[in-house]
Amino acid sequence: MGAVPQAPRTRVTARVRDLRFDAGSLSLNLVATVGRRPVAPVERMGDVERLGAWCRGVGLTPAPGCAGEALLRSLHALRDAAFDIASSVLDGHRPSPASIALVNELAAFEAPVARLEWTPEGVRPAPGSLPLTEDALLSVVARDLAGLVSDASRRERLGMCASESCRMLYLNPAAGRSRQWCSMRRCGNNAKAAAHRRRRADGNSWRRDDSSC
Repeated sequence: MGAVPQAPRTRVTARVRDLRFDAGSLSLNLVATVGRRPVAPVERMGDVERLGAWCRGVGLTPAPGCAGEALLRSLHALRDAAFDIASSVLDGHRPSPASIALVNELAAFEAPVARLEWTPEGVRPAPGSLPLTEDALLSVVARDLAGLVSDASRRERLGMCASESCRMLYLNPAAGRSRQWCSMRRCGNNAKAAAHRRRRADGNSWRRDDSSC
């Protein structure tokens, strides 16, 4: 059996532990609460306080008494299943039957009544308009994942960050070019800076070699 690939050694800074809300869908934002999958995982939603921050960030409002350890554990389980299923679209592996069964079980719960809101970008659903029970909240996330992977147009837009120390899953916009990085401000800029350093190092090496001739 081959050796497990190792991610580049990088520091786990506060920014690496930041919650991400730019994956392009609710379920992928949940998957993004673990950074640097799969070889050097960084937990970004490890306690109830971070759970509350994530719910606010994605616009979900848990009903009073629901945003506790039980919901955190359930979201962690759904997160693992969502990563297993979504990543299978990209690499072709067969998702675990347990992952599919969990998503189906959670999605079967009756969804809350849909509500709309107006934003500068136009009309959109407002999933956090009403407080959600644990079952309802999990159902909203599970249904988002099911809709993503069952819709051919959305499935084709699924991508993975090219950075070996990131590998975040994200949904490319419906219009425009597919992007290589999860974010140009993060991994894109890091890659550009690394390439610049390599070019400088190669140039310095060439000058040293030339001077020795």
